[in-house]
Amino acid sequence: MHELIDIGANLTHDAFDKDRDEVLQRAIDAGVSRQIVTGTTLEASSDALALANLHRGTLYATAGVHPHHAEELDDHSFKALSGLANQQQIVAVGECGLDYFRNYSPREAQLVAFEKQLNLAIEVQKPVFLHQRDAHDDFIALLRNTFDEIPGGVAHCFTGSRDEMRACLDMGLYIGITGWICDERRGHDLQEAVRYLPLNRIMLETDAPYLLPRDLQDKPDGRRNEPSVLPHILAAVARYMDQTAQRVAEAATRNSEILFGLSAN
Repeated sequence: MHELIDIGANLTHDAFDKDRDEVLQRAIDAGVSRQIVTGTTLEASSDALALANLHRGTLYATAGVHPHHAEELDDHSFKALSGLANQQQIVAVGECGLDYFRNYSPREAQLVAFEKQLNLAIEVQKPVFLHQRDAHDDFIALLRNTFDEIPGGVAHCFTGSRDEMRACLDMGLYIGITGWICDERRGHDLQEAVRYLPLNRIMLETDAPYLLPRDLQDKPDGRRNEPSVLPHILAAVARYMDQTAQRVAEAATRNSEILFGLSAN
């Protein structure tokens, strides 16, 4: 069993309301010793912080506004978000970025909200937890303006091509890999790209309760993903990288500790 860190779990999601403690214990039993709870709205970020404060040493949190909710980031909510981002258990600003696939918020609102959160990361000197879908060029362009002043970041749930991954790596980002790599329909670009992913830039995540690996044999009722599935994702990543699971696990854990300022266990 390998020691793992799930850098992206939406543990405040109502899918976990009935058995959150059991979910946390199953993760620990599977070797997922630490998790970072994703903040996607002001409310979710506040809830993520509260959960991390209840489980210090095991859970940490991010604080941010997902591009789907970009229109909600007005002056009042941004001030509140800034207050959250300064808290000790908040280890990154985000989930923030651009999503032109869904466009739940207008693109202009997304660009404004993303830039605000990049500037917040500069202010609080914490890394960024990034989302990008079908918006690669604008995403890289905005990052290029500010990233030198930000203490690192991760392209969360990366699903892109080798060229897109190279652009992220050249920027200095880490790459977060989810169960998308286990998808025989949509995962081909990612499966090819990770062959060129350096071990010193990889991180692992479930994005639970989303993205249950399609090749998981014993699928849970309701197809809910959870952090205990991370070893399955590790095995797939190691296979496509042509590395041992041990080497990938050690690298991903070390990278996560470095970026998010976590003490080594």
